[in-house]
Amino acid sequence: MNLPQSFAHPQWSRRDAIQAGTIGLLGLGMNHLAPLAEATTQPTRARAKSVIFIFLSGGLSQHDSFDPKPDAPEEIRGEFRPIQTATPGISICEHLPKLAQRSKHWALVRSLTHSTNDHSAGHYLMLTGKNRTPPGFNPNQPRPADDPSIAAVAGALFPQRNNLPPAVVLPERLIHRTGRVIPGQFAGILGRSRDPWFLEASSFSSEAYGAYPQYAFSHQDKNLAKYGQRFQTPYLSLPQGINLSRLTGRLQLLQQFHQQQRLMDQLAATESFDRHRQAAISLLTSDRMQGIFDVTGAPPAEQERYGKNLFGWSLLMARRLVESGIRLVQVNLGNNETWDTHGNAFPHLKNQLLPPTDQAVSALLDDLQERGLLDETLIVMASEFGRTPRVFRLPSAYQLPGRDHWGAVQTVWMAGAGIRGGNVVGATDARGAYPKSDPQTPENFAATIYSALGIPSETMWRDSEDRPHHVYTGEPIAKLWS
Repeated sequence: MNLPQSFAHPQWSRRDAIQAGTIGLLGLGMNHLAPLAEATTQPTRARAKSVIFIFLSGGLSQHDSFDPKPDAPEEIRGEFRPIQTATPGISICEHLPKLAQRSKHWALVRSLTHSTNDHSAGHYLMLTGKNRTPPGFNPNQPRPADDPSIAAVAGALFPQRNNLPPAVVLPERLIHRTGRVIPGQFAGILGRSRDPWFLEASSFSSEAYGAYPQYAFSHQDKNLAKYGQRFQTPYLSLPQGINLSRLTGRLQLLQQFHQQQRLMDQLAATESFDRHRQAAISLLTSDRMQGIFDVTGAPPAEQERYGKNLFGWSLLMARRLVESGIRLVQVNLGNNETWDTHGNAFPHLKNQLLPPTDQAVSALLDDLQERGLLDETLIVMASEFGRTPRVFRLPSAYQLPGRDHWGAVQTVWMAGAGIRGGNVVGATDARGAYPKSDPQTPENFAATIYSALGIPSETMWRDSEDRPHHVYTGEPIAKLWS
């Protein structure tokens, strides 16, 4: 892969620093500067051209999805029963029948583990691929000292293709109903201008959850009539901290930089800015891109295939975006910690959450396979944590039982990019409480994504204080391909 060289031990000359300052003023993509020192890494074979990262905010229960425990006592196994997949020996929840039929395309990691049961910290660990929160971590808001998200790292490392940004997040930012902005989804110490592009297509509601309008629900079974939500062609905005007036000013400022070209022996800085300028303007004004985003206007058969709801529309948009050249698309399936099933868990999973997920993810698999894209697209699906092995009741808040937060283990689902289908990595104990074999970490999860994209394991980058940072802090889960 052609890795931007600012992520491999750069050595700066005074002229380079001037050029870097030029790009830094623009706030768009210092990573494409050509005059940096030659990279020391060797090319790494990319298994995937693109990644679709499906994030189930709130915490998917491993028992009630991909790691059922039918021989455990009822208070452990829950109300659901397993069904056999198309792969002998692998069973999953009965309410995922479409995915069960397609097991030849996907693999499971049943042993991902970390140390927190807190929503914000769990989001942070899984979205950044770190196994610890930084000093001064604030669970209520992101901080400039936070680690960059996986999406932000991918966006910073790769140039745009087809005039598009390398990484986007849809259909919304992760915000709790209390107004808490979930940390870990932004660029942090990479700088605000390197935040992923957030495509806001989902209107926020403090009480309605799930794959609206077909599968909207309330955890407390409230009347949803007054909590109307809608899915729309996303509002396109520049990364956080770069508004249109600043962009216009910087476009004008570019003319001054052009006057200094003779002082520079490389044109890469100007060309880099031109690419970013074109990408920004393309996204903000392109009729073609608006057509890609207009999934509610897609042919009826295509919408019915994915599901005419938030989950279906979001994954259809993700498919269109990777087909158009975007490297990483993070899809947040479920606003406001939708999968946080403390109570009323079994009816909500059975009727509102698992059916649209089963349909939309299965449609994505089929669609990518038919278009010849599955072998070059890695799909990963994870939550911030799993859920407790024991079912419990909170009668003061919920009519029916559920499960609590559980960072000790969760199942991660992966497909595409040559992954060996019908493959299971790791196992949990008889209660589904802790890894019994082959434990994996958020670092390994992130390394698997970076490795699939062909990012060399030695890759480093330096922050504004010239401190080096390794992109990799774990090892790829190689057994997914073996």
